[in-house]
Amino acid sequence: MTSDSNHPQRLDSMQHNRAAWDRMVDADHALTRPATDEELTKPLAIVDGVGWLGGSIAGWNVLCLAAGGGRHGPLYAAAGGNVTVVDISPAALARDRQMAKLKNLQLRTVETSMDDLSMFGSGQFDLVIHPVSTCYLATLEKLFPEIARVTRPGGLYISQHKQPINLQASLDTHVGQYVIQHAYYDPSPVPPAREKSLLREPGTREFVHSLATILGGICRSGFVIEDMTEPFHGDAKTPPGSFGHRCHFIAPYIRLKARRVGSPNINSMLVGLD
Repeated sequence: MTSDSNHPQRLDSMQHNRAAWDRMVDADHALTRPATDEELTKPLAIVDGVGWLGGSIAGWNVLCLAAGGGRHGPLYAAAGGNVTVVDISPAALARDRQMAKLKNLQLRTVETSMDDLSMFGSGQFDLVIHPVSTCYLATLEKLFPEIARVTRPGGLYISQHKQPINLQASLDTHVGQYVIQHAYYDPSPVPPAREKSLLREPGTREFVHSLATILGGICRSGFVIEDMTEPFHGDAKTPPGSFGHRCHFIAPYIRLKARRVGSPNINSMLVGLD
């Protein structure tokens, strides 16, 4: 593995995105709002509408990765999990602690980058849930091997990612069409987005990662992908440039269910990496 000193862009982007998410918490951005009382009465139905978790996570050790903000951690804790929330934003983690105290839930918080899980033991978690966030890392070289290491054999990794085309394409139409603005294999950050877009988080620095890097990286690290969905947000009747209209033409996300099955395939670890 390459040390962080050889990835100055990784460290710079980590600091940049930490500050951006802290600002989003301060501004009460929609993605940093805690779970509602109604959601907490039916937590598993909220977090697992497709039934990937088998109906119960009672007693499971759950890692909510890059998932601060008072929503994911409290929901999984309310569903019976022994929850640890990891996030790079101290402000987001403060919301989890506030929710835990307010709702009498047990969870712990750890401030670290999603690809540095060195404080956890191997095979410590039954379930790792990972909302959209791989786009904030300049490289995924360390991420999936770290997740695999802390997931027990047979454990689950449930993750959601921005589709590459979602980050490549324009947010607004040009002569009636969305256009490609960023090359698929360009390792530099995508162009900054307008503040009000629901598809891009304000002030963050985002990177396109190929499907080979995401899907292949998960498999090469010791997981088998068992299922995949593309959460539907399209609405052809909405105005061009709106969230629903763009999602009608460009599926924004992929959601994956993967199971930990074995040791990383060392001979292919470098294939498809950024």
